[in-house]
Amino acid sequence: IPAIAQDNDTGEVLMLGYMNKEALRRTLSSGEVWFYSRSRQTLWHKGETSGNRILVRSVWIDCDGDTILVKGHPLGPVCHTGNKTCFFQELSEKDVES
Repeated sequence: IPAIAQDNDTGEVLMLGYMNKEALRRTLSSGEVWFYSRSRQTLWHKGETSGNRILVRSVWIDCDGDTILVKGHPLGPVCHTGNKTCFFQELSEKDVES
């Protein structure tokens, strides 16, 4: 299931990952964000390598029950590129057509 991580204080969208039941369970029980890697078919703890974890403040589900929103407090930049958020590249119509 898609899982959006959002900064609880600013409302900024940090990243999109995926969760299975076990990732959601670990997220709720540990107070830190866990995701499920669809390509590697394994769980991963956000920030396990970098230390840039996301501390969970609340977890929400959308009206259709098919997307999760995790509001949290990021401990450092969330993106693997070193950016605060994974959403730092704005697209234009020109970008889409090329």
